[in-house]
Amino acid sequence: MEEKKDQRSKKKKLAIWTKYLLDIMFYGGIAVTVTLPFSVRKIGELLPLLVEHYEETVIIYFVLGVAAVVLLRELRKIFRTVLEEDCFVQENVASLQKMGNWSFFIAVMSAVRSIVYMTIAMFVVIFVFVIAGLFSKVLACVFEEAVRYKQENDLTI
Repeated sequence: MEEKKDQRSKKKKLAIWTKYLLDIMFYGGIAVTVTLPFSVRKIGELLPLLVEHYEETVIIYFVLGVAAVVLLRELRKIFRTVLEEDCFVQENVASLQKMGNWSFFIAVMSAVRSIVYMTIAMFVVIFVFVIAGLFSKVLACVFEEAVRYKQENDLTI
């Protein structure tokens, strides 16, 4: 019994630390997105291609930054329910659906960015976000079933 309690405590700590990491990423993402006009110019000193396409770069990365922050916001919502130990709720299904949509959007915008200047790393980013989008959509279906089972079970009690 004590071992089960210890495992549960470790899982809770992992969820809490992950939530803190998501918070840092969320607020950091906002800061990075807001400072793009300045940071692109500064980074452009090392990578002249960025300054060559300054406006396009700022716009594309701003859109990508906003999309990433919105995606992180949905993930933070899910983690709140995990910490409350009530994660099989309809709101999480909606968040997972939105996360899938935003992941696909990021993949498409990354492909658009590749038109401005192509890098091999961008293909990896596109692939990762397509997989993340598919995973989120499938997970939303799984959560929807779990919510349905939970609601049926609550009605029988």
